[in-house]
Amino acid sequence: MAVADSLSRLTLISGPAGSGKSRWAEHLAERSGLAVHYLATGPQASGDASWQRRLERHRRRRPASWRCLEVGGALQEGLAALPAADLALVDSLGTWVAAHLDCSDSGWERLGVGLVEELRRPGGPVLMVIEECGWGVVPATAIGGLFRERLAALQRRLGEGCATSWLVLQGRALNLHQLGLAVPAEA
Repeated sequence: MAVADSLSRLTLISGPAGSGKSRWAEHLAERSGLAVHYLATGPQASGDASWQRRLERHRRRRPASWRCLEVGGALQEGLAALPAADLALVDSLGTWVAAHLDCSDSGWERLGVGLVEELRRPGGPVLMVIEECGWGVVPATAIGGLFRERLAALQRRLGEGCATSWLVLQGRALNLHQLGLAVPAEA
């Protein structure tokens, strides 16, 4: 099965930090009329006051009817457990990648393939928030470079066959499938 045919239930919402990408994903979920399962991939990080304020902002915005699942690094398993007709909002792929930075290259490849396979299965729509991490400073550390490489490669892989891609910048959402052209694959 071709990637382009297999990820038709996936919508990507990307942008830099603070752009409004999570809020746009929430808006799309609200408009869907479907039962929503919010899959949070970030760590609890109880000792980080800034992170806790960010989590609280996200929690306050979510309607009480949404079910929130704190999946952390177990995103594939969280998606697999959802009812087939419901919508999944994944926030975010970057924190999922960060949770697996200690994986070997082969272990990381298995995780990426597993996620794509899960997204290929029949089910409800998936809205996935993804950070754009390569627009700023080049990471000064090896682990920062590894994060950027893994997130960018996974973003390209998922973007090849997703239903829709949104780029959120400066509080504006742009539909990339309507505005853009696909970059040709490498020879």
